[in-house]
Amino acid sequence: MKFLHLADLHIGKKVNEISMLDEQRWVLGQVLQIAADEQVQAVLLAGDIYDKPQPTAEAVQLFDWFLTELAKAVPAVLVIAGNHDSAERLAFAADMLCAQGVYIAPPFGGEVKCVRLDDEFGPVDFYLLPFVKPLQVRRCYEDAEGIGSYDEAVARIMRDVQPKKGVRSVLLAHQLITGAVTCESEELAIGGLDNVDAGHFVAFDYVALGHLHGPQQVSRPEVRYAGSPLKYSFSEARQQKSVTLVDLSADGRAEISARSLQPMHDMREVKGNFADLLAADYVEKLGASAEDYLHITLTDEEDVLDAPARLRVAYPNLMKLDYDNRRTRERQQLAINAEVGGKNPLDLFAEFYQLQNNQPLADEQQALLGQLIAEIWEDEPFDGGVLGNNADNLHKVANDDGGGC
Repeated sequence: MKFLHLADLHIGKKVNEISMLDEQRWVLGQVLQIAADEQVQAVLLAGDIYDKPQPTAEAVQLFDWFLTELAKAVPAVLVIAGNHDSAERLAFAADMLCAQGVYIAPPFGGEVKCVRLDDEFGPVDFYLLPFVKPLQVRRCYEDAEGIGSYDEAVARIMRDVQPKKGVRSVLLAHQLITGAVTCESEELAIGGLDNVDAGHFVAFDYVALGHLHGPQQVSRPEVRYAGSPLKYSFSEARQQKSVTLVDLSADGRAEISARSLQPMHDMREVKGNFADLLAADYVEKLGASAEDYLHITLTDEEDVLDAPARLRVAYPNLMKLDYDNRRTRERQQLAINAEVGGKNPLDLFAEFYQLQNNQPLADEQQALLGQLIAEIWEDEPFDGGVLGNNADNLHKVANDDGGGC
């Protein structure tokens, strides 16, 4: 069975306040062409379809167009929700869409939806696991009260998901797998609390992952992130975006390759002196690349008057401008020193808790935390690194939901 694997469309996303909708329609058109050219039997969308749980009308219209065209071009489309999606909204009309060959995972409620497709060699089972948090999993199983991490949550789910012997199997999932390479445009938990061990997926012939924007394998070639179809931050500037093409043989071996995607406007970083960057011969040499989305770093020692507007005469899609000179380097060093020495451990942990649980520490939690920190510091003085053996207790405080995780 031949299928396309893609993820992290982030339809409706803005980068530096610039809408990516036109860019997204452009690149999704390429995906449709690749699906038709390769005559794939299925397309797998591994989460983060939208950039927000409540997408704009324009974003919904774009995905509606893409999904409709996909359903015309291929026999089956399989979709799961990512951490940016609302699983409930994404699954709207899912039962009706099944008749059109579009299979959307429902919000996780304790079971993983399985879709069986057939090719000339027999059946292939596709398991659709949307993005899950520990709190969701604890609510679904009587024996899951002690689950505090994403890894424990996924491990509990996978205990009940056993591929049938003799049947080829593919898993769609949207999680952070330990050992994967991340970039700044992704939402990741502080301290790696959202890491999941790839060993939970060893029984599957192929694992179609979403969540990370750089295409890569993790643990083994068959456990793969397709990556995002577009660059969504300058940390991705050097990535080659693609979709993953998988050909699953009769015995379950996966032949994996990539099909490159070309953006309407690339995203690049440029560094140099203001006068040099505006020199006619330099701009002429760039040609159409001058219209790319640019992060320009000026090396001039003094700020250039009205630099953004003057640069946009030659570089109309300038996204970001900063300086790299003696003054900024000194300022950066001062900021680093202030950050390291300006907050005590309790303040830092309170900020982490707020980010993790979307609510402040309760009074009793602060008291417990103060006691734990005192014990930790007495045994193992804080050095800005690992908190020692008692850090497990801090982890429990951080994941004490109080109604939300």
